[in-house]
Amino acid sequence: MDELKQAQALYDTLVEFAVTYSFQMFGALVIFLVGWWLSAKIGGVVERVMISRDIDITLSRFTGGASKLVILGIVIIIALGNIGISVTPLIAAIGAVGLGAGLAIQGMLANYAAGFTIIITRPFVVGDTIRVQGVSGVVDQVMLPYTLLIDEDNVTIQIPNKLIVGEVLHNSADNMLIELSVGVAYSSDVDRVLSVVTDAVTSVDGVPSDKTHSIGIDNFGDSSINIGIRVLAPSKRHFEIRYALNKAVFDALKQAEIEIPFPQREVKML
Repeated sequence: MDELKQAQALYDTLVEFAVTYSFQMFGALVIFLVGWWLSAKIGGVVERVMISRDIDITLSRFTGGASKLVILGIVIIIALGNIGISVTPLIAAIGAVGLGAGLAIQGMLANYAAGFTIIITRPFVVGDTIRVQGVSGVVDQVMLPYTLLIDEDNVTIQIPNKLIVGEVLHNSADNMLIELSVGVAYSSDVDRVLSVVTDAVTSVDGVPSDKTHSIGIDNFGDSSINIGIRVLAPSKRHFEIRYALNKAVFDALKQAEIEIPFPQREVKML
């Protein structure tokens, strides 16, 4: 009999709870579902509007995602309030847990803070060629914790963002500098050599035709006059163009009968 009474009491409690709070719970569920749909729509609209105004795609995606999360957080607070749950203690508890977690994962949070800084200040964008921490490549993705680069060998390089912010960063946009040097004999006509090398460089496919390259006497070696060549070329074809430049310069000097001397030493027997 006691078990039946306990079961009856539990049943009555459940029925009373359902009658009292069913409409509030249903309303909270509706608010949450509508808010979820609305936050996704608004986030997508914000992202598309920013992209249509030629704003960096990384910043556009971040702003769209942040808008969605902010709206969703407001919706959750409204839904909880609709069923009579006070969010003040919940926020305090989340804050306490967040403080403890923050102390435990300082390195990860440093990456997120650095990622936020990169997205806001935009020292580089997707598609730029950067060199940092001794590695270089084309920026493929900028995430909050890390940045992904892809080099010419199609290797993906993941760099934690805290290693980027505050470091010396080289950003050459879509191009990368190619530096070459070739030695010619001291008896050569330097003006003719520079003309031949310039024609060879500009004939290579991929070298810009806007005169951004520099060609001149780099230094005077022991056995040769060293001609320096500096060319900005597309990053994704860096080594391809570098090798093509070497061959084009060698062939042009050979055809013009300009000597590339071997190292020489003069020895005197006393």
